[in-house]
Amino acid sequence: MPVLAAFALAAPLRAQGLPRAAPESLGFSPERLGRLDEALARDVEGGEIAGTVALVARGGRIVHVFLSGYQDLERRIPVRENTIFRIASFSKAVTSVAALVLVEEGRLVLSDPVSKYVPVFRETMVAGPGGLVRAKREITVRDLLAHTAGLSYGAGPAAEAWKAAGLKGWWFGHRPEPLSALVDRIAALPIDAQPGEKWVYGVSHDVLGRVIEVASGQPLDRFLAARVFGPVGMPDTSFFVPKEKAGRLATVYTRDGSRLVPAPDGPSGPGAFVDGPRMCLGGGAGLVSTALDYARFLQMLLNGGILDGVRVLAPRTVATMTSNHAGALYEDGRLGFGFGFEVVEDPGRAGRVSVPGEFAWGSGYDGGYLVDPRDGVLALYLAQRVPERGPRQRRVFSALVYQSIVGAAP
Repeated sequence: MPVLAAFALAAPLRAQGLPRAAPESLGFSPERLGRLDEALARDVEGGEIAGTVALVARGGRIVHVFLSGYQDLERRIPVRENTIFRIASFSKAVTSVAALVLVEEGRLVLSDPVSKYVPVFRETMVAGPGGLVRAKREITVRDLLAHTAGLSYGAGPAAEAWKAAGLKGWWFGHRPEPLSALVDRIAALPIDAQPGEKWVYGVSHDVLGRVIEVASGQPLDRFLAARVFGPVGMPDTSFFVPKEKAGRLATVYTRDGSRLVPAPDGPSGPGAFVDGPRMCLGGGAGLVSTALDYARFLQMLLNGGILDGVRVLAPRTVATMTSNHAGALYEDGRLGFGFGFEVVEDPGRAGRVSVPGEFAWGSGYDGGYLVDPRDGVLALYLAQRVPERGPRQRRVFSALVYQSIVGAAP
């Protein structure tokens, strides 16, 4: 047996999380789940990633957890169930839920212009081949949620202006400035497309975080703690890592030829996540979490907004969140895009193993999740590598999860 894969057989640390059940009792084949384990172990043994945690659940119960490799190669610290990972764009679904909490309270409306909360967005300019033009309409809260606002990560037609402003990239936790100042500077820059006319992936959820702050009257971290993390039961999810938990934070690696080496500081290094200014709260890619915590979050959505008797959102709100709000703008219409993740309307059109209604997304640190509302299944895996290997790895993970389901849940 390969050494790195041996961690999968170790007794898991019984931390907080969903209840456990035998795979067979919920329609899974242990042998076929082994294919998932083998594929992830190959990634570790082949030096693609240092370590990973994968989790599969159905009907609110965890049926499988696979641990392989190390959270820190140099110190030989194995990955555990409570290893803390930087989750990058997994953050977007969390921030979306926070915004929808405010929608349910009447403090936000999806059609509200963003300028109602951040006035500097009232006059938005759009970059294009012929230069700058005025936006045809204002960016709305819904645009931010669905990434139809025209806001990128600074790599589009206005790249030079974004670079000059020091705003290129997707992580802001190292900045010694509040979210309000960051968003005001974003608002002064040209956007990449007319609002509502193109799907553009970028800082929309970071801007949304500021909208949440204004609408709620609270800093984003406090609002998330009170209205999402606390009610759902996510004690290890936050923007920064408490000093007493720093030893559980996985190291991010990058490839140097055939070797994995620790990535530089910044969004990849531990510095700002543990000792940084703790001022700039990035709702788009700034959170850290564990597999157990995030599984609870996904289960809450799968349950229609409730978990363990605590309701976060109403079922119709979750249905709205998991609907296609981008029309045919995302992936040429093969897939839809909801509020923070892609959604599958037709597996044939999507061209992948899936089911109608699935919603899924990934992490810039290499990881992915999927939720299958039809069969009550959720699955996720976490790793720490930059640059991420792209959507193909998530497609492999998804296919391996689906092939392991051989029966209906009782």
